[in-house]
Amino acid sequence: MAAQETVDHKYVYDFAEGNKDLKDLLGGKGANLAEMTNLGLPVPPGFTITTEACKAYLATGAEPAGLADQIEAHLEALEREMGRRLGDPDDPLLVSVRSGAKFSMPGMMETVLNVGLNDRSVVGLSAQAGQNDRFAWDSYRRLIQMFGKTVCDVPGEEFEHALEEAKRAKGTTDDLDLAADDLRGLVDSYKKIFAKHTGREFPQEPREQLDLAIRAVFESWNAERAVVYRRQERIPADLGTAVNVVAMVFGNLGPDSGTGVSFTRDPASGAQGIYGDYLANAQGEDVVAGIRNTVPLEELERIDKKSYDELLGYMARLEEHYRDLCDIEFTIERGKLWMLQTRVGKRTAAAAFVIAGQLVDEGLIDLDEALHRVNGAQLAQLMFPRFRLDHEFDPVAKGVGASPGAASGKAVFSSDRAVELAAQGESVILVRRETNPDDLNGMIASKGILTSRGGKTSHAAVVARGMGKTCVSGADELDVNIPQRRFTVGGHTVGEGDVISIDGTTGKVYLGEVPVMPSEVVQYFEGTVDAERSDNPLVRAVHRIMTHADRRRRLTVRANADTAEDAARAR
Repeated sequence: MAAQETVDHKYVYDFAEGNKDLKDLLGGKGANLAEMTNLGLPVPPGFTITTEACKAYLATGAEPAGLADQIEAHLEALEREMGRRLGDPDDPLLVSVRSGAKFSMPGMMETVLNVGLNDRSVVGLSAQAGQNDRFAWDSYRRLIQMFGKTVCDVPGEEFEHALEEAKRAKGTTDDLDLAADDLRGLVDSYKKIFAKHTGREFPQEPREQLDLAIRAVFESWNAERAVVYRRQERIPADLGTAVNVVAMVFGNLGPDSGTGVSFTRDPASGAQGIYGDYLANAQGEDVVAGIRNTVPLEELERIDKKSYDELLGYMARLEEHYRDLCDIEFTIERGKLWMLQTRVGKRTAAAAFVIAGQLVDEGLIDLDEALHRVNGAQLAQLMFPRFRLDHEFDPVAKGVGASPGAASGKAVFSSDRAVELAAQGESVILVRRETNPDDLNGMIASKGILTSRGGKTSHAAVVARGMGKTCVSGADELDVNIPQRRFTVGGHTVGEGDVISIDGTTGKVYLGEVPVMPSEVVQYFEGTVDAERSDNPLVRAVHRIMTHADRRRRLTVRANADTAEDAARAR
């Protein structure tokens, strides 16, 4: 009887079967995809494999009984809905495979797109797209690259070097200038890299690709970088991750297609407005990885006003439904908007206070709820000083102010070096072209992060905001040379160990150490700033929430009296 119950256990849910309250079972991504589906938003169809399946797999090293059959049944239903079969050589269905734990975890396995493509179906994909050979071969090379790196542990740099070599041979620095023949050659190069590191040819059977990707998501739960992130964020180790299998929609079909990430408010400051990044003729991971620099989301109004207006409508609807800042991923496929993900967005400490106050004013939450949405650690972050910028401090570069704060330290160009110097008590700034989940240890060890690529929604920006680290991204004036451990900008060369300063509010980069001035929040608590008359929305928000905290508190804390200086300051 027990064995029968195991076989009959439900491990796979269609999106229409879940909702946002099932995060423990479906993970954050799956629960929110289900919620958007139920709200009637345009979500590509798919299904979610539960966290219970992951926990069973990790406990035994084998898939639980019944899982393979349930995946097969849901895949067949997806094929019927889409009118295509996975890997069909003439009209292929392709899917993405995405991890999705209860809590957003940058250390987890990255998405694998275009699962189901092989040497035969790449021709069918081209025909499906109107004999668009460039699109088909671009999609195939992306699959081999993502699958190789995330599923089979092939070093990602090897694929990147092959791509750079192909662009050099073409005399360009832009992926979009590579033609179909160039990409076909790149596929051959990628296959050789894959075979060299795995000892086997790239798998041509679509169902094998899918099964290997699903298992890789399960196993990524215990990857070192995931363990490090859980420890940093105090996330329990026994939750497991869900797996989302989603029908592919394509942002790389041409100039009328693209992909982006948007926020319903600025996750750095909390200011209301239109925030996010868009990248035309690209697939989703291009934005997060910072491969090419994006354009601000407002540009989408000029590029595709219909999709832009639809997106703003969905953003407003989601924020009202979730009663919070929402972080949204979307793709436009030949003028058709698709919603790929939403979640309650990570934000800086300053934004947490400002947004909580705004939502009270809008009647979405009350002051008690606002008080629960901030914490002491965030308040402590607001006590840090900011740069005092006198006229002699001229920036050498300007990027995107992705996560506010003032940070000075020695420039380092690898995560290992950041960890090593930080352990010796040094302040360091991690400098990269773009970061990826392998940089997590270095990001934790650093005072700030500086990248030459990416925008407000790149990996560096999102992780830095979540950890309260200062970050400037997309400073494309910097020519970052990782092997030689230096960057050049405006005639200056900065080597490893040279001190630089970054301002995560303005996005400016300075040479040397810039002096700092006290935080206005500290001045408010010390009584030297009048919150009622302050033009700083953060000071007003802190005052409002802390005043309410005083009204609600049951424990009286008089002073921190560890030292005579502390006692005198409190008095």
